[in-house]
Amino acid sequence: MDLILYEAQRQGRISFYMTNAGEEAYIGSAAALEPEDEIFGQYREAGTLLYRGFTLDQFMNQCYSNDMDLGKGRQMPVHYGSKALHFQTISSPLATQLPQASGAAYAIKRSGKKNCVMCYFGEGAASEGDFHAALNIAATTSCPVIFFCRNNGFAISTPANEQYKGDGIASRGVGYGMHTIRVDGNDVWAVYKATQEARKIAVEKHKPVLIEAMTYRVGHHSTSDDSSAYRSKKEVEDWKRHDNPMVRMRKWLESKGWWDEARENAHKATQRTAVLKSFAAAEKRKKPAVSEMFNDVYDKLTPNLIEQKKELEELIKKYPAHYDTSNYAKEN
Repeated sequence: MDLILYEAQRQGRISFYMTNAGEEAYIGSAAALEPEDEIFGQYREAGTLLYRGFTLDQFMNQCYSNDMDLGKGRQMPVHYGSKALHFQTISSPLATQLPQASGAAYAIKRSGKKNCVMCYFGEGAASEGDFHAALNIAATTSCPVIFFCRNNGFAISTPANEQYKGDGIASRGVGYGMHTIRVDGNDVWAVYKATQEARKIAVEKHKPVLIEAMTYRVGHHSTSDDSSAYRSKKEVEDWKRHDNPMVRMRKWLESKGWWDEARENAHKATQRTAVLKSFAAAEKRKKPAVSEMFNDVYDKLTPNLIEQKKELEELIKKYPAHYDTSNYAKEN
């Protein structure tokens, strides 16, 4: 999916994309959560949504901002969200999800539910003020929240050794009086076990936990980035070959006799076909109805929005050549 959508952006078919390459072991954290645990993602957690049941069609519809997009075309690609899957919609501003996660965890604590909040972010986001506010709120109010830091070595183009002094992000959790775990972020089973233990602490003791998963971003930060400008291609290739989560998982499966080259090739072919089918279907769909730009701003349309909507409808009707709506869905 990453490969196909990345190339689609390069072809001008979608506007933006971010891959998960090199950090895929975080999916182990998804396996350690319960379905009703709330998730606040950053933008590189597509595997978590996939694990919870977000379909290929839903991924494609969001990236194409078509009429079946759950976000109604209002977000950039990869800014997924699903109320049904307890995955809060991703927003672009860095680190805003951290204090929101603390607030949601406090609400869960007050409700008496045996659930927690999982909040993903990168080590670059830990340089934002929201990070410190979030950890302090969670620690002082004893909230059931897991802060999962994917330390992939780069905040876009800034390497970790230029971002901060000290020993990574884990030491900050200790500073806030939190249970803290540093884990091999390229080992899916280590990530699974660390999250499992963190969830137990969060739910049973109502205590926040910080996990720092040490990993490496193999791909560019996004389609707006060229990482060869600030790191060598040899460095990236070495990580791909030796410490890549996918390579390690495959070798482990093969050592158990549960996987081989034939199964690998068959699986890749099957998945590629499924992704391309969803991709083609999403590309053919129309954009959301024009009226959707006015809906959901408030519970009910306010007088000024009603006036603006009416004015737009009149302009479309008066100048159809300048306001072509043929590629938009019909009004309900």
